[in-house]
Amino acid sequence: MKASEIRDLSVEDLGKKKEELDQELFNLRFQLHTGHLENTVRVNQAKKDIARVNTVLREKSA
Repeated sequence: MKASEIRDLSVEDLGKKKEELDQELFNLRFQLHTGHLENTVRVNQAKKDIARVNTVLREKSA
């Protein structure tokens, strides 16, 4: 997800997106640990997406 796409979302949508990404990261880590994850790069992508959402949330709250 691009930063420009994230900036277009409202604060409520950003909160929902963060919850979705947190759940996805949990599931990816669980799959990684059990050996069922095929695309391991997705874990790092999810972390970066969460960081982007957090950054935009801080920008909008300031």
